[in-house]
Amino acid sequence: MTFWNPQRLRESPFEAKDAGHYQCLTANSLGSILSREAILQFAYLGNFSGRTRSAVSVREGQGVVLMCSPPPHSPEIIYSWVFNEFPSFVAEDSRRFISQETGNLYISKVQTSDVGSYICLVKNTVTNARVLSPPTPLTLRNDGVMGEYEPKIEVHFPFMVTAAKGMTVKMECFALGNPVPTISWMKVNGYIPSKARLRKSQGVLEIPNVQLDDAGIYECRAENSRGRNSFRGQLQVYNYPHWVEKLNDTHLDSGSPLRWECKATGKPRPTYRWLKNGVPLLAQSRVEMVNGVLMIHNVNQSDAGMYQCLAENKYGSIYASAELKVLASAPVFALNQLKKTIIITKGQEVLIECKPQGSPKPTISWKKGDKAVRESKRSDVSILPDGSLRILNASKPDEGKYICRGENVFGSAEILASVFVKEPTRIELTPKKIELTVGESIVLNCKAIHDASLDVSFYWTLKGQPIDFEKERGHFESIRQASSADLMIRNILLMHAGRYGCRVQTTADSVSDEADLLVRGPPGPPGIVIVEEITDSTATLSWSPAADNHSPISSYNLQARSPFSLGWQTVKTVPEIITGDMESAMAVDLNPWVEYEFRVVATNPIGTGDPSTPSRMIRTNEAVPKTAPANVSGRSGRRHELVIAWEPVSEEFQNGEGFGYIVAFRPNGTRGWKEKMVTSSDASKFIYRDESVPPLTPFEVKVGVYNNKGDGPFSNIVVICSAEGEPSAAPTDVKATSLSVSEILVAWKHIKESLGRPQGFEVGYWKDMEQEEAAETVKTGGNESSIILTGLEGNTLYHLTVRAYNGAGYGPPSSEVRAATKKSPPSQAPSNIMWEQQGSQVSLGWEPVRPLANESEVVGYKVFYRQEGHSNSQVIETEKTQAVVLLPDVGVYIIEVRAFSEGGDGTASSQIRVPSYSGGIQIVKEFKMVSQIS
Repeated sequence: MTFWNPQRLRESPFEAKDAGHYQCLTANSLGSILSREAILQFAYLGNFSGRTRSAVSVREGQGVVLMCSPPPHSPEIIYSWVFNEFPSFVAEDSRRFISQETGNLYISKVQTSDVGSYICLVKNTVTNARVLSPPTPLTLRNDGVMGEYEPKIEVHFPFMVTAAKGMTVKMECFALGNPVPTISWMKVNGYIPSKARLRKSQGVLEIPNVQLDDAGIYECRAENSRGRNSFRGQLQVYNYPHWVEKLNDTHLDSGSPLRWECKATGKPRPTYRWLKNGVPLLAQSRVEMVNGVLMIHNVNQSDAGMYQCLAENKYGSIYASAELKVLASAPVFALNQLKKTIIITKGQEVLIECKPQGSPKPTISWKKGDKAVRESKRSDVSILPDGSLRILNASKPDEGKYICRGENVFGSAEILASVFVKEPTRIELTPKKIELTVGESIVLNCKAIHDASLDVSFYWTLKGQPIDFEKERGHFESIRQASSADLMIRNILLMHAGRYGCRVQTTADSVSDEADLLVRGPPGPPGIVIVEEITDSTATLSWSPAADNHSPISSYNLQARSPFSLGWQTVKTVPEIITGDMESAMAVDLNPWVEYEFRVVATNPIGTGDPSTPSRMIRTNEAVPKTAPANVSGRSGRRHELVIAWEPVSEEFQNGEGFGYIVAFRPNGTRGWKEKMVTSSDASKFIYRDESVPPLTPFEVKVGVYNNKGDGPFSNIVVICSAEGEPSAAPTDVKATSLSVSEILVAWKHIKESLGRPQGFEVGYWKDMEQEEAAETVKTGGNESSIILTGLEGNTLYHLTVRAYNGAGYGPPSSEVRAATKKSPPSQAPSNIMWEQQGSQVSLGWEPVRPLANESEVVGYKVFYRQEGHSNSQVIETEKTQAVVLLPDVGVYIIEVRAFSEGGDGTASSQIRVPSYSGGIQIVKEFKMVSQIS
C-alpha cells in the first residue's frame, strides 16, 4: 500500500516510480478512513522490431496465418492490416479474419488475389498513436492447388472466459479450410441470450451487459462440405462486491456493548476485514470479528474513532465507514426542565418527567420536601422506568415540592417541580335541544363553575370543528363574560344545524358540553330525474324524493328548457298538482321534435328548494306541423312576376324533419289553386313568373306547411298584386352645371308612368375620351330630381345620362348632356405676408398669387382666423391683397390666407400667430415660405 503526494502525481508523474495501486487516507479530529484502491497506469505504444519479415508461401486453396507480433503497449490496442500500401485495408469477411486478441490475420482459403504485401497496423485506444509492422509478403507456390480439407479451428476463445457483470463479452472463433467453412454458435444446455450479436461474418459472438444467468458452456462450430470441427469453452460471470447493509454512525455510553454488522453480495462471496482509523483492527479480549460482525464489549474512550468494514473478493473491494463516539458526561437537565409548576384538579393523574442527559445513564431518585418518595403496591405514587414520577387520583395532600435527582460516576443534577391541586371545573350549556326555522336566531349560554384562582377560556365548535368567528361573523358571535360565554347565531341556515360544543379550558383542566340544533328549511334538490317515456307532446318523468329538511314536502314543480326557451320554464303536468308524496308525473303540451331538458323543484311550508340536476337532453317525437306561416304579403319584383313573401316558421314549431312550404295562388275571382312546393325550411319568399300576367294583376295567395309526417295548415288568404312594369319613359329637361373642380350638379324633371312607378333615378357619367360602357353610376331614392356628383377630376369634360328604375328594372336613359369641371384652384400659397397689430385690429398685406396654366384664375382671397385651441375659424373674403381683421376677444389668434377661384380654395399660407393685444403697435414681417402643405 502506497501513499503519495497528490500534487506531485499531477505535475510530474514518472512511470517507473509512480505506476501502481493508490489509496487516499483522510483524517480529522474524529479519526481516519481509507478510500478504495485506484490503479495508476501509463499509456504507451512501442515500435515494431525493424527486422525484415520472411515471406510466407502457400499453395492456392490452402489456409494461412500471418503473425502480427505487436510491440509492447498499455492499455489495449486495436488491430488492422494494410494490403500492399496504406490506406488499402484488408476487409474482413467469411474468408478473412483479424483477431483482436492476438492481432494475427487469418485467411481460410488463399486465392491468387491475396498475393501481395501485408502490414499489421496497431492503434492505442487511449493515445490514438499508431505504428506499422514491417511488411510480410504472401506468395503462391507453384507446385499445384491445395485440395479440399475439413475445417481446422485456428482462433478460439479460452477454455475459461471470465467477465464482470454488466461488461460486454466478445468470444472469437475462426477456422481454416477448403471450401471456406461457415461458423455457427450454440449454448450447451441453454439458449444464446437474445441480446447477443454476431459480428465479422459470425466469427465473433458479442454479449452486451452480461448477467449471471448468461454464464455457461458455449460452443463454436466450423463446417464445410469436407467435415465439421468445434470448440467448447465456459463463460463465468463474476460480480464485484455490493453492499446490502452498511454501517451507521453510533453514539454509545461508556461501558455499553457495540455490535456492528456489514453485509455484501458478490461472486465469489466476499470476505470481510475491519479497519480502525485506517489501520487493520486486531481481535482482543473485548473485540470480536466474525463474518462481517464486529463486537466490542464494555466500550471506553479508547474505542472511539472511525471504523471501516472492507468487503472483498478476487475481483474487487468496497469500503463502508462509520464513526463510533463514546459518551462520558455528568447528568444535566434541559433548561425547560429545571423548574416546573404543575396545576391539576382533584382526581387527575400527574406525570412529572425527569430525563437527565448523561453518560453512563444516570440513576433517578425522587424526594417530596425532605422525604424520599418510595413506591408501594398500595400507593398511587410510582416511578416509571424512564424516571418520571406518576401520581394517580391526585388530592390535596399530594400538593408540594418534588425534587428529582440524576446521578452517575461523573456527578449529579436536580430539578424542582411544584404541584398544586385545585377543585375540578364544572360546565353548564343551555339550552340542550333547539328546533328553529331558517332565518331565525338563537343564543347558547355556556357557564363555567371553577376555582377563582384559575384563568378560564371558552372555545366553541360545530360538528367537531372550531367555529371561525371572523369568517362567519355574519352568523356567529361570541359574547364573553367573567365566567360564561354566549354564542349568538343569527339568520340561521340549514348548514348551521348540528351538534354544538362548548369547551372550558383552565390552567388545571378542561371540560366540555354539547347541545343539538335542528334547523327546518326549504326542501333540498330532488334526486336524479329520469325520462321514462316520450311522445310528440308529452314526457313521463320520475325522480327520487328531495330531503324535506324537517318540514314535509307539499308539492313538486316540473320545469323544462329547450334551445328556444329563455331559461327554465314551468310546464303543464298531469296531474295538474304534484303532491309531495309523488315521485313521477307527465309533462304535457310540449312541442314535437324539440330537444328538452327537465328538472324538478320541491316546495314545503317554509319555501321552495333548489332544483334537481337536469335530466339528460331528449327530443320529442315528430308530428304533423300545426303552425302556418305569418305575415303573408307581396313584394316588388320584375315585370310578369308574382312575388309572395312570408315570415318563416321557427324551428321550434316545424315539428319534424323534411319541413317545407306549400305556396298556393290564383288570380283574384278564379276557383282553381296553383300549388308550388318550397323545400327549404328557411325560405321566406316564392317568385312565380308568367309572361302573360300583366303588371299589377291581383292574386289570392296562401302559404301552408308540411314535413315528413304530413301537411299542416295554410295561412289566411291575402290578396297581392303582380309586379309592376319597369319605367317606360326617360326623364326630361336634364341639365348639368359645373360647381367646382370636383363637383357637377345634375337636375331633371319627373316622369308620369302608368305601368312602372319609379323608385328612384340613376345618373351615369363618363369622361369625354371614354366609352359609355365605362360609365360610373350613382342612384337617388324617392322623388328627388337632382344630385351633386362629387370626387370628379378637375378641368375634365363629362357626359351624363339619367334613367328611372324600380323593382322591375330600369327605364330608358335620357338624352346625353355634357358639363366640364372647373380648373383646379391655385396651388401657390400667398407669400411675403406683412401684418400690423393695433389693439384688437390686425392689418395684413401679401403678394398676389399667379395661377399656373392648368389652374383657374384667382377670384379673391380668404382670411381665416381662430382663437388658439379652437377648431372653428371665421372667414373674411376680399378681392384685394390686403385685409383688416378685428379680433373679437382677448387672446392668441391663428391667422392664415388662401387664394380662391371658381375651382375652390387654394393652398393656405403659413400660419401667423398673433399674441394677445394689450395696446401699442407691433409690426412683423413673415419669412417667405419654402414649401407648403395643403
